[in-house]
Amino acid sequence: MKPMRTPSFRLDGKKAFVAGGSQGIGFAAASALAEAGATVTLAARSEGSLREACATITEAGGRCDYLVLDVTDSKAVEDVFRRRADYSVVVASAGMNRPKPLAEVTDEDVHDILDLNVKSCFYLARAAVKAMVGASIPGSIILVSSQMGQVGSPTRTLYCASKHAVEGLTKSLAWEVGAHGIRVNTLCPTFIETPMTEPMFSRPGFREWVVERIALRRVGRMEEVMGAIAFLASDASSLMTGSALSLDGGWSAA
Repeated sequence: MKPMRTPSFRLDGKKAFVAGGSQGIGFAAASALAEAGATVTLAARSEGSLREACATITEAGGRCDYLVLDVTDSKAVEDVFRRRADYSVVVASAGMNRPKPLAEVTDEDVHDILDLNVKSCFYLARAAVKAMVGASIPGSIILVSSQMGQVGSPTRTLYCASKHAVEGLTKSLAWEVGAHGIRVNTLCPTFIETPMTEPMFSRPGFREWVVERIALRRVGRMEEVMGAIAFLASDASSLMTGSALSLDGGWSAA
């Protein structure tokens, strides 16, 4: 009998692209990829936030650069991957939420949330696939979804719709590109302490409402996303595609 070895979580020599990488879950993802040895490119709209995030990763010993990019601009996204076609890990983490009852959702809300939460994932995945297939690079595409892509929730009809759409995109694309050695998965976290959730947690009673629905009886920390990202990006998950990796503290188990 031959000894067996656990597949590596390392990403040495690989290049990774993280949309929404300047803060929140995106920054946690970028930090994890850099720590695992990848050279990471951060992309977001704010150059100031990008510069600060990239400096933090570099100071910790990682290799990082950044570019200002509106991921809802399909041409701009295509141009990035046309110029730099050597990314083997792509993370789509840009997203937003405007919790409100469906009757109060405006056309502007629909436009903005579907643009950032759904269209940007489509644009990034499409551009990444073209580049990976064209360069014969096997890779991992990670679309940051949410536990709300698995369940429903009051005042989150539009947000849930956007995340369920990302789950459908992931499953279909996994079948399209699997033969090229490209894996596509989603990461589905529960409520994490991030700049996006900070205003929600400031509302009286909201944190208590959330914690009651999490089996671990607490919200998540950004550091708890990092191991899952490294797993999905690396050979440790080499047989995993078209799947949703839940980091929901047991929310969807009830």
